[in-house]
Amino acid sequence: MKTESIREEDVQRAWLVVDLEGKVLGRVATHIAAALRGKNKAYFTPHVDCGDHVVVINAEKVAVTGRKEENKKYWWHTGWVGSIHNRTVAEKRETDPAFLITNAVKGMLPKNRLGRQMLKKLHVYVGPEHKHEAQTPVAWEI
Repeated sequence: MKTESIREEDVQRAWLVVDLEGKVLGRVATHIAAALRGKNKAYFTPHVDCGDHVVVINAEKVAVTGRKEENKKYWWHTGWVGSIHNRTVAEKRETDPAFLITNAVKGMLPKNRLGRQMLKKLHVYVGPEHKHEAQTPVAWEI
């Protein structure tokens, strides 16, 4: 039996809509990352971007377990001496709820140009409305 490798032009992309209201962040991020990579398809090829577009709605209503709301911190450094900053999940949720989902999914994708290309197919929206109705997305229950 011969192994088939799919080409970029043979990929069939779908549009999926995920409602995150009440869903746990890490558990839903693994499913989203797998769909962006295309691992849910029979013709998955590791060196080709064969994943689907994923539209995430209600990003501000995603749940975290345990005491992560107060204890988990997101760190970044500005490049200046002594300028390391951090924010908790609760503070990030108030200012930029889409960051929580994007950051979780980004950590699960490959760390190369293919992973950056896959991340561009993730569309995160705060609230139940999105602007991708023309693509006729399919509701995806995780």
